[in-house]
Amino acid sequence: MSFRLPRRTFVSMAAAGALTPGLSMAQDLSDPVERALYDQLFGDEVSFLAAMEFLQQRNDPDVAAALIMSMRFAGRRSPAQAMVLAALTGENFGTDWYAWMLWQEAHPEIKPHPFYAQLMRDTHLRIDPHFDRFLQVEEMTAGKPKIRIEEIVWGGVVKDGIPSLDNPELIEAEQADYMRGDDLVFGVSINGDSRAYPLRIMGWHEMFNEVIGGVPVALAYCTLCGSGILFETQVEGRAEPLIFGSSGFLYRSNKLMFDRETHSLWNQFTGRPVMGPLVDSGIALTQRPVVITTWDNWTAGNPTTRVLSLNTGYRRNYASGEVYKEYFASPDLMFPALVDQSEHAQKDHVFTIRAFGAARAWPLKAFADAPVINDRIAGTDLVLLGDPAARAVRAYERQGQVFDPSADGASDLVDGQGRIWSVTEEALIGPGGSTLPRVAGHIAYWFAWNNYLGDAASVYPD
Repeated sequence: MSFRLPRRTFVSMAAAGALTPGLSMAQDLSDPVERALYDQLFGDEVSFLAAMEFLQQRNDPDVAAALIMSMRFAGRRSPAQAMVLAALTGENFGTDWYAWMLWQEAHPEIKPHPFYAQLMRDTHLRIDPHFDRFLQVEEMTAGKPKIRIEEIVWGGVVKDGIPSLDNPELIEAEQADYMRGDDLVFGVSINGDSRAYPLRIMGWHEMFNEVIGGVPVALAYCTLCGSGILFETQVEGRAEPLIFGSSGFLYRSNKLMFDRETHSLWNQFTGRPVMGPLVDSGIALTQRPVVITTWDNWTAGNPTTRVLSLNTGYRRNYASGEVYKEYFASPDLMFPALVDQSEHAQKDHVFTIRAFGAARAWPLKAFADAPVINDRIAGTDLVLLGDPAARAVRAYERQGQVFDPSADGASDLVDGQGRIWSVTEEALIGPGGSTLPRVAGHIAYWFAWNNYLGDAASVYPD
């Protein structure tokens, strides 16, 4: 694979001191397994060799997770770690950390040794001491996390190494001379307040925190899984809206974002906290509609839109097609995640909805021959309008109506009685001002949808 090493790394492991000596709660451990796990990564050469022999003779795969994590950082020690892993698991992937991570994902029955949480913390604090807020051992153990902590991996950046845009500067559309007509944007319109967030900028920031149309929202954009999801951030029972940032950690090649109040880690794909103080809060962020489309298409339908200024406060190459261009052009993933590719390639785009107590995905290519699809999810009738060339899909409730494209090729729809319905960002508007509401959804790579939902979701046939 072309992207098995984290090319998004802005802080190298060597510069970060991932293997340098440092203070650790683990250094005075007397338990032989914990001592061996610590020494196989941080001990001197004699202690390392003794640890390898001890772990192999102990012959328990509960230390596999620790060895797999260590292999990524251990340099010349990794061949010995790989030999012990092979002896403990019966598998042989050599020093291929990526392959070992896929094996680990496929074997949830192998629980990591209790010391794994401490070793993970010690290791990553040597990369960035600010990871302390995320990696509290008491929050990582006793069944508290909602995800497997051994599948949480460093994404190659420090905390806030991918900086969020908080209430960024916006300009009028006619001032945006830097924009090309085919540039893709995230288009958002709430209560008549229309805004565009170019992917060429958002790829460097992956998060904004804004108030749009009077509604506090955050766009969580995971470049690795191709999904930009708009969430309401005012949560019932909390006085202030949540403010989000990028933690520097990933789970199955999907970013883990964090809220700045409690430093809980959140699954970007589901909008739920997965580790930290809020993990049992029951909070699930509400999605708002967002569309990816071209700048030309967005401004044609939303002439009063505002758009991000290049004056973000950060120095980045915001040129068209620059950010993550190698990753977006490749069929490979950058970080490990299992995916069923029997019907769809792992980086095929799908439009996804989680609503009405169900989940469903529509392959983007399904709209090539059918730009208007009448479908349903969990008994709720939907109509979806798609433009694969612009990566744009919008979904609306149809409440028993059956829609076709208008005869003149405009964006309007025609119902079964020949009546015209106007397509807006918030609703379909029909005869007499009747409306059918927009349904929140988002684009994603197939691997992310399949990896997170799997058999729990249905897929529209393409």
